[in-house]
Amino acid sequence: MLRIDALKAIYPELEHCIVVTIMGAVAAELYSLGHRHNFFYLEHAMGLASSMGLGIALSLPEHPVVVLDGDGSLLMNLGTLSTMARYQPGNLLHIVFDNESLLSVGGFPTATAVHTDLAGIAQASNIPRVARANTPEELQACVHAALASHTLTTCVSKVEAIGPKTFAMDLPLLENRFQFKRYLETLRQPGAK
Repeated sequence: MLRIDALKAIYPELEHCIVVTIMGAVAAELYSLGHRHNFFYLEHAMGLASSMGLGIALSLPEHPVVVLDGDGSLLMNLGTLSTMARYQPGNLLHIVFDNESLLSVGGFPTATAVHTDLAGIAQASNIPRVARANTPEELQACVHAALASHTLTTCVSKVEAIGPKTFAMDLPLLENRFQFKRYLETLRQPGAK
C-alpha cells in the first residue's frame, strides 16, 4: 500500500487527536492532506516522535495521542517500545509505517528489509495491543479500534518505499511549534475535549 493512501484513510480519525509525526515523507504527506493545529511535524529529530508522543500522552491522559512513525525512526529509538510498555498510557496509539528503507534520507534499506519484525519487538516489549495493518481499510479499522479501546497500541503497516514528489512544506517549523503549543494549552483548560 502507499503511505499516502493509508494517511487518507485515517485522516478523518485524526481530527480530534493530538498528532505527532516523524520527519520527512510522513510529515510531508500528512501536511499535503490539510494541516491542522493539532498536528506537530517533528522535523530534524529522527527517532523521537514516539518519545514526544509518550510524554504528551502521559501529561494529557484524557486526550488521544497518535504518533505517526517510520521503521527507520523506530529502529533509531527502539527503547521507546519498552518505555511505552512500562507506562502504558491508554490514550497513545503508535502507528509505524514500515517501508523497509530510510526513504527520507537516501533510501537505504533498514533492518526490516532483512527480517526484523517491529510488531514482534513491540509484543516482546509487552505493548498491550499490537496489530498489523497492510491495507488502508485494515489501518482505518486498527485506528478506530485502538482509539475506542483506550489501550496502548502499536500498529505496524507495511507500505511501499515511495515518497512524495516534494518534501517541502510551507509551514515554518517555529509557526508549527507555536500553533501546536497553543492547541495543547486549550486542552488543559477545564472542560476541554
